Formats: sequence, structure tokens, C-alpha cells
Amino acid sequence: MRGTTTLDGFRVLWVGVKREPTVFTVATLGAVLFGVLTVADAWVLGWSTQHVLIPAFENGEIGTDLLVWVFVLFMSVAILRAIGIVARRLGGGIMYYRMQSHTRRGVTRQYLALPMEWHQRHPTGQLLSNAYSDVEAAWSPIMPLPMALGTVVMMVVAVFQMFVADVVMAIVGLLVFPAVVMANLLYQRYASPLMTRAQGLRAEVSEIAHESFDGAMVVKTLGRETEETDRFRAKAHELRDVNIRAGRIRAIFDPALASLPGLGVLVVLAVGVSRVTSGATSAGDVVTVAYLLTIVSFPIRAIGWLLGEFPRSVVGYRRAKAVLDASGAMPYGPDELPRTDAGVLLQVEDLHYSYDASTPLLQGIDLEVRPGRTVALVGATASGKSTLTSLLSRLVDPDAGGIRIDGRDLRTLRKGELPRDVALVPQTAFMFDDTVRGNVTLGADVPDEEVWSALRTSQADGFVAALPDGLDTKLGERGTSLSGGQRQRLSLARALVRRPRLLILDDATSAVDPEVEARILASLRDDVHGAAASLLVVAYRKATISLADEVAHLEDGRIVGRGTHAELLESSPAYAHLVNAYETDPEAHSEAHPETASADSGRDNA
Repeated sequence: MRGTTTLDGFRVLWVGVKREPTVFTVATLGAVLFGVLTVADAWVLGWSTQHVLIPAFENGEIGTDLLVWVFVLFMSVAILRAIGIVARRLGGGIMYYRMQSHTRRGVTRQYLALPMEWHQRHPTGQLLSNAYSDVEAAWSPIMPLPMALGTVVMMVVAVFQMFVADVVMAIVGLLVFPAVVMANLLYQRYASPLMTRAQGLRAEVSEIAHESFDGAMVVKTLGRETEETDRFRAKAHELRDVNIRAGRIRAIFDPALASLPGLGVLVVLAVGVSRVTSGATSAGDVVTVAYLLTIVSFPIRAIGWLLGEFPRSVVGYRRAKAVLDASGAMPYGPDELPRTDAGVLLQVEDLHYSYDASTPLLQGIDLEVRPGRTVALVGATASGKSTLTSLLSRLVDPDAGGIRIDGRDLRTLRKGELPRDVALVPQTAFMFDDTVRGNVTLGADVPDEEVWSALRTSQADGFVAALPDGLDTKLGERGTSLSGGQRQRLSLARALVRRPRLLILDDATSAVDPEVEARILASLRDDVHGAAASLLVVAYRKATISLADEVAHLEDGRIVGRGTHAELLESSPAYAHLVNAYETDPEAHSEAHPETASADSGRDNA
């Protein structure tokens, strides 16, 4: 978007008009009807003054027929004008809320379509602000738009009537228009930068609040409540100050704009008295022109309201549009995966990936998981294990190389094919504020028998059965009523209930007691819902690794060794040192997995 704020504001409104042409037309016709009939009021008032009031003062009596006509005229205009008001307001409201809904859903869909690497570059607070306050700001002028357009028609008709009544008084009255234009230009010049800053600060305030709430345990356990409060206060006060400065400018602009037509009326009355005295015009024409000028003041104010919202609207639309135009959405192809219960054949060939082009992370990865086999991926911290699992589940795409499932490249699969057959269980188990059943099924139509089957495989059936309401027990936000290991087991059940043909566990049992973990992995290895699913496990415990058919040792972004656990212990000193260090040094796993080191292992045995 280029050009002045006014032009950009009209471009934003044009997007809404094209989106809702029928509603816009109805609302605008209602506004035009209102405008024309408001001007008609001036004609009725002038006609009544000239033909009823003045003769009544001169003759001392009023004709009954004339009074009836005046009453009928005023009532007819009032009723039709009320119809116009209803159509205008209803249409404007529908446009406003429909455009908010449309844009908000578009932003949300884009969030889901964009890859994880895009989300990693954008704070959560900013994303919340884009979807809420920016969208709301973008369409704030669209509700008064029909009224503003209707008042333009009102103004044109009123100006025409003014010139018909008296050209000199009309010219005098219209001198207010250049002053109105100058006031609007000055307002936008000073208000636009403040509106831009305010929208950015709203995102920053939202970001700080989200971080503080999300990290409430860290903040409280480390006694940082005061510092977090001060951090939030500083940014909130900055937003307050910017909004106050913008409000001060608006407080000067609005009264000035409203007073200009009033000054014009006073000048017109002064000129009109002089012209009536000289016989150049009639008293009825003076009343008509003065009243029309008060009518013209309403369109001026309405246009001022519209233009006054443009700085905030343009900024909000630009911020929301930046999300809608963001590149990086993953392309999909036409391929489908076989409809079978057998495990998949996973093949990774010469895979390369980096978050920063100057610092490669994964280099030349070659890996194969044959159907029904279990492969353990072992590596030190920051060796690229979790990144590789993200690539295998296509949360991101590789920079080079390919990943194939059953001979089909992931990038050629149809949308929805991969999640149907491949499930990733991350180390951090996220729980929704829902029941156990809701967290496992995520809204899918799954019989309770299959839910319990998945819970048994993940060794979660025992503690779920002991909950007050079983599957119907509400877990609370993020599942805070459960231990880390319990959340991990429910997260695993969530994947299993979908009967995946490839299950990827990214250290998904790290917070579980070793004995429980062994039972889980043994159950997965032997039978996943009756099908021999392929299994890729990111592991660090010897007991876990020894269950795998093959082990891939990842070091510095490369697979440096492959074979059974026993073979690698014999052939690779680096591998032996790594897995033995995990067993002998209890702090090794804490360093590698600080977020799960303090898991409540006692509750995990439930």
C-alpha cells in the first residue's frame, strides 16, 4: 500500500465493499434515503415558514388545511427517514462484523498453513494482536462508511438547494469547506505516526502478558513477580502515553471540526439579515439556507469521523495483511498413501537443513526405517534430533534432499495424508482445557473402547481409571492437575488412537519412570493396535535403546554410526561414552532435558 493515509484508507474500505457488495448497497441506499429526506426537512421548514408562519403573524390566524399539510409532510419525511436509518445502521453493522470474521478466519488459516519456522520468528503476542486488535482496527471505518456516503449525497442536495435559495449566502456558507479539509490533513499528519506506534505497542503488551502467564511457574518459583510486573507496567504505560497523545490530538480535531459549520451559520445569518433588510431575499430563504448549512455540518462531521479512523485502520490492515501475504505456506501434491495397516517404509536421503544458512544443522542425513521395525535415534544435545523429527512429520521442509514414505516424497502428498498415517509425539506434552476423552480424541469420533485401548498401550489406563470421572475428568488448562509423566502418556495415547503406521517419539517418555517406559516401548514394539507400525524413537536410556532393532547415532548433524545397540557399543567409542554417560551421570539428562528433569516420578507410577 502506497500513498497518503486517506487514499490507503479508502483502499482498505474498497476491499470490504468488494467482499460485501449487496449489504453495502442496501446500507448505502438507506443512508442516501436518510440524507435526501433530511434535506427535504429543510424545504418543508422553509415552505412552512414562508406560507404558514409569516402569513399567521400578518393575518393573526392559521388555516386548518395548511396545518394538516404541514403535519403530513413532516410525518412522511420522518417515517421514511427512520427506514433509511434502520437500513444504514443494520447494513453497516453487518459489514463490520462480517469483515472482521472473514479477516480473522483468514489470518487464523494462514497461521495453520505457515510452517513452524515462520512461527518461530514471530512472537505469540504479536500473532494474537494480528488476529484481534489489528483486525478490529482495520475495519473500524466500515460501519460509518454508508452513513458518510449517504451524507455526501445529502451535502450535494443541500448545496444545490442553498444555491437555489440564494447564491450569495450559499457561497458564504461553503467557505467552511477549505477549513475542514485543512483540519483533516493536519489531524492525519500528527495522528498517523501515533496510531502506528500504538498498534505495535498493543502487540508488545500482549506478548509480555502471554510470556508472564505462560511462564508463571518460573516467575513464581524464582521470585520474579515484581520484575515481571515492572516489565509489563513499563510497556503498558508507554502504550497509555501514546494513546493519550493521540487522544489529545483527536480532542482538538473533533471540536474544531464540529465548530466550523456553526461559525458558518452565524456568518450566513448575519449576511441574510442584511439581504432581507435590503429586499434582496426573503426571510424564508434565509431560514432555508441557515438550516441547510446546519445539515451540511452533519456530513462534515460524518466524513471527519470516517477520516479520523483511517490512520488506525490503515495500520491495522497492513499488519493483518502482512500475515495474509506471508510466504512459506507448504505446497501439497496429488499423491496418496496406501490404505493398509502395515507399517510404512521411511527413507531419508541426503537430507540438509539449517535455521541459519551460515550454520548448517543437518548435513547429508541418510536413514531408513523398514515396515514394522523400530529404530532408535541417539545423539547429544543440539545434535539435531528434534529437528529431524520435525522434518519427518513435515512441520518444516528440508533445504535439500528428500524424505519418502512408501516411495512417495512428503512434498507430493495430498493435504491430510501425512497426519493420517504419521504421528509425532513431542517431548513437551500439551494438554487442552478439556476432558481426558477430549484430549485424546481431539474432537474425532472415536469409540471409548479404542480410547481405552490406546490408554492401555501408553500405560495410562490405570491413573485415568482412578480419576474422579474417568474419561470425563476435566484436566484444567495445560493439564496442570497431572504430572509430567502422566501428560506424556496421554499425549502418546492421543497419537495411538489414530492408528498411525509410523510413530515418531521425540523423547516422549523422558518424564516417565524407567520401568513404565520399558512397558510402554515393549507394548509399542510388539503391537500398535494390532498393526506392526514402524517406530522411530529419540532415546537416551539404555533400556529404551536396547529395544530397538537398529540404532542411528547422530553427531553434529550427521549420522556417524548405524547398527544394533551392542554393535555400536563395540565399534563406536563416542556412542559408548554418550549412552554410558547418561546411565552413570544423573545430571547428564537434566542438562539435555531441563524441562523434564523435575518430573514427579512418584505420581508417574500411578
